[in-house]
Amino acid sequence: MFLMHAPALWALFSLVNLVTSQSYTFDVNAGAELQVQTSLEEAPSLEFTNEGGTPYSMPYDYQRIGSDGPLLLQDVHLIENLAHFVRERIPERVVHAKGSGAHGYFIATNAAYCQNYTIMDIFTQQGLKTPMTARFSTVSGEMGAADTLRDPRGFALKFRTSQGILDIVMNNTPVFFIRDPTKFPHFIHTQKRNPQTHLRDHDLFWDYLSANPESLYQVMRLFSDLGTPYGFRHMNGWTGHSYRWIKSDGTWVYVKLYAETMQGIQNFTNAEANDMAGTNPDFATQDLYDAIANGTYPGWTVYAQVLTPEQAESFKYNVLDLTKDWGFDDVTPVKIGEFYLTMNSDNYFAEIEQLAFSPGRTVPGWEPSADPVLQSRLFSYGDAHRYRLGVNYLQIPVNAPTVPVANFERDGKMQVNGNQGNRPNYQSTLSPIKLVPPPYYQDTHQQWMGGAVHSLSEVTTIDFDWPKRFWASLSAQDQANFISNVVGHLGTVISYTVRQRQVALFALVDPALGQAIAQGVNVTVPPLPTFPTGPTWLNYTVFSNESTLNYI
Repeated sequence: MFLMHAPALWALFSLVNLVTSQSYTFDVNAGAELQVQTSLEEAPSLEFTNEGGTPYSMPYDYQRIGSDGPLLLQDVHLIENLAHFVRERIPERVVHAKGSGAHGYFIATNAAYCQNYTIMDIFTQQGLKTPMTARFSTVSGEMGAADTLRDPRGFALKFRTSQGILDIVMNNTPVFFIRDPTKFPHFIHTQKRNPQTHLRDHDLFWDYLSANPESLYQVMRLFSDLGTPYGFRHMNGWTGHSYRWIKSDGTWVYVKLYAETMQGIQNFTNAEANDMAGTNPDFATQDLYDAIANGTYPGWTVYAQVLTPEQAESFKYNVLDLTKDWGFDDVTPVKIGEFYLTMNSDNYFAEIEQLAFSPGRTVPGWEPSADPVLQSRLFSYGDAHRYRLGVNYLQIPVNAPTVPVANFERDGKMQVNGNQGNRPNYQSTLSPIKLVPPPYYQDTHQQWMGGAVHSLSEVTTIDFDWPKRFWASLSAQDQANFISNVVGHLGTVISYTVRQRQVALFALVDPALGQAIAQGVNVTVPPLPTFPTGPTWLNYTVFSNESTLNYI
C-alpha cells in the first residue's frame, strides 16, 4: 500500500479544499427572502421550529430537574419564548396611536389638469393606478382608547410611485388647533393625561384652548358631530397644510388636496359615540375591516385646490396658516383622481403598526410649503419612526420603496436588506454613483426676505372669520348638538376663569351662542376681548411671556 507522509497529505487536502472553496458561492440574503415567502404559508403546511429554524417537537415543552424541581437556564426554547414575549411590544405612537388601515390603489382621472401644474407621474398619467396604503386614527387616544373618542382623525396615505414613496399626511378636518410649531407638544399634553392624577383633565383641556384663540375654528368642528365620525369610511380628508406643485421649468403653485368619501358623511351623536365606546370600542377598526372583507370597498374622490403665488399674496387668509381653511367658495376644488381600499392586512403589526409616514417624503413635482407647523413635521415624523422602529425603518416591507434605493446610508440596527452590498459608502471617484439632473431649478421658488426672527403668532380679527362661517353653516339641530356637546364637556371644568374665558370666545362668534353656553356652564358672559387687524405673524422679533402675542 502506498503511504504518503502526513505533511504531503495535508498539503494535498488543502489544495483540493482551496480549489473547491474558490468555486463556491451562495446568496447570503436567501434566508431573509425565504422567511418572507414562509410568512405567506398556512400553518398546516409548516413544521414548528425555534427562531433559528430548527424543528422542535412541542411548543409547551420545557426542561426541569425531576418532576417538581427547578427550571433549567440551559433550556434555549423556553428562554427564547419568554424573552421574545416580553419584548414583542414597541413604543406606541405619541399621537395617532389608535388606528387601523388597509391597502388599495389610486387612479389618476384628470391628468390634463394636473399637467398644467406638476410633473408628478401619479397625477399626470391618465388612468395610472398607483398602489397605496391608508391609515386612519384618532389623535390623542392611546392604543387601547375607543375609536369613537371625540377627537380629530388622522387620514394618512402612502403611495408607491415609480418616482419613489410619496407620503401625504391628512386629517378629517381642513384645519388644526395651532399654527406655531412650538405649541404642539404643549397642546398634545393637555389633550392626554394629568401628570399627577393620570386622568384626562377637562381643566387642562380647556385652559389651553381658551388661552390660544386661534384654535377656535378647530374647537368648533371638534364639538360638532364631526368630532365623532361614524367609523373611518364615512369621513373626508384634507391635507390642511398647503404644499407646492412644481413644473419642469421651475414654476409652481400652492396646492391643497381634499378627499371626499364616496360612502357619504355619517356621524355619531355624543350619546351614540359614548354608548359605542362601551359596547364596541374598536367599532371603526371592525367596520373598515368587515367592509373590505365583504367586498364593499370604500372609496374617496380626490380634489385639488390651487393658488398661484400671486393669488396667494392677495388671498384673504395667510396660505401658510394651518388654522385657516380654503373654502370651496374661495378656491374651487378640481377632481384629480380616486382611491379605493381593497385589501386588508394579512398581519396588523407588520403592515399597519409598523407603517410609517412622513410629509417630507416627496417626489419630484411635490414639495412642502413654508408653513411652520409643516416644516417642523418634516423632522419630527422621521425622528419618531427612527425611535419607534429603528433607523432602518424604511426596510420594513410595508414601508419599502418599490424602486431601487442607492445612497450612502449604511449599517445601523436591523439592517436586513443587504446593506447596499459592496458599493462605496461615500461619494467615490473610483466607482461613482450616477447623479440625475435636478427636475427643475430652484431660483424660481420662494425667495426669502429679511433675516431670522423669533416668530410667534398673534390673534387677529381674521381668526374669528372661519368660526363664524362654520357656525352659520350648521343646521338648527347641529347647533343644538354643538351647544350640548360643549356644555357637557366644558361644564365639568372646575376653574371658573377657564370656563368664562372660553365663553367669551364663543360670544365673539355669536352673542347668542356665547349666552347659551354661559348659561349651561354656570358663568356670566364677561366683557369681550378685542383683537387687532393685520397679519398673524410679525416680520420682526417680539419677546413675549404670553401664550399668544397680546393674549393671556
